This record gives sequence, C-alpha cells and structure tokens, in this order.
Amino acid sequence: MPTTFSEIITSEAQLRETLGHPSPAVAAKIVPSLDEHCRAFIAKSPFVLIGSSDTAGNLDVSPKGDPPGFVQILDDQTLAIPDRLGNRLADTFQNILQNPRVGLLFLIPGKQETLRVAGTAKIVRDQWLLDRMMVNGKAPQFAIVVTVASAFFHCAKCMIRSNIWQPAHWPDQEGLPSLARALIDHAKLPDAESELQAMIDASYRDRLY
Repeated sequence: MPTTFSEIITSEAQLRETLGHPSPAVAAKIVPSLDEHCRAFIAKSPFVLIGSSDTAGNLDVSPKGDPPGFVQILDDQTLAIPDRLGNRLADTFQNILQNPRVGLLFLIPGKQETLRVAGTAKIVRDQWLLDRMMVNGKAPQFAIVVTVASAFFHCAKCMIRSNIWQPAHWPDQEGLPSLARALIDHAKLPDAESELQAMIDASYRDRLY
C-alpha cells in the first residue's frame, strides 16, 4: 500500500515561509563561466555525476570516473567528458538527444566541497578531441561536450554529516548483494551467481578502456 502524506508543500511561497531566502552573498556565488577556481577543481577531479532528463521529465544520473583531470576544459564556457566502455544502455545520450540540459557534480576524494555546473550538452566524435582523451592507447568513441551556463561551489555540510571521506565511519557491507546476485534477481536470469560474477570481474579487469 503506498505511503500517504498530509502536509505537502505545493508552492514556493509555502516553501519560503519555512526555509527563508538565500543571503545576497549566496545568491551571488553562481558564476556564468569557468573561472580559475572552477578550472582548478575540475583539473583535480576524478569523478563527476551527470544529471539529465528526456522531454517527458524522466530523470537519470550517471557517474563518470577516470584519472584526475579527465574532464577536458576547452575554454571558459566549454568542457568535454569522455564516454568510456559501459553497458550500452546510453541513458545519458538518449536524454541529451531529446533534451540537452544537464547538471554536473564534481567531487575530489577528501575534499569536502563539491562543484556544481549546469549547461547544455551535445554528443561529439571529433577525432582531435577524442585523441586528447586517450588512456592506455585507447580513445573514447564519443565525448559529451557541455556549454556552461552556470557554476558554483557547494558547501561541505552534506559531506561532514555523512562522514563520506572518513573510513572509520563507513558502514560495513554485510548483507549487501553482489552485483551478480542483484542482476539475477532483477532480470530473472538463471541462478548462476559465481559464473556471472566472474564475468563481471573480468569486465572490470579487461574492459575499462
């Protein structure tokens, strides 16, 4: 039975009545291009989350990771993200083809603040760009090029509350399924967990690039 709620916020006026408004300094921290601080952060980031949606509003968030600085800064308004080998679902690509607006969240391990970037994206195959993104002698097939509309640094409170960079506070993994177990149950596959996990492990080893 679905959970029901009796007090639902339905307007910004209701929201602001409790939340209040951002200070002028907070509102002014959003910049329209990549300045030296944004560039420095992106150059050290090995991990970015890409948020996208299709025209019907169906949302997706996709993680991308590589050696630090893998996201190429082409100019103050443009950055490029390589697309490495994956599951071929192409959720982000399909969304971009319908709705180019994306949101990015850059993280640096151990750094409590994050960088948020919003803009419009396109899928490109220009060889000069793909060659710049080569790792282990292998270039990506595509790059996601984002034209930046806004960028700002997000404060550290969520990182502090979660202790995400503090190993002593990390939860144990007891009770969590292997990826093979989850795939078998979700996709109703034949129950051969060890064989499927071996295939996954081989993919992790041999199909990173």
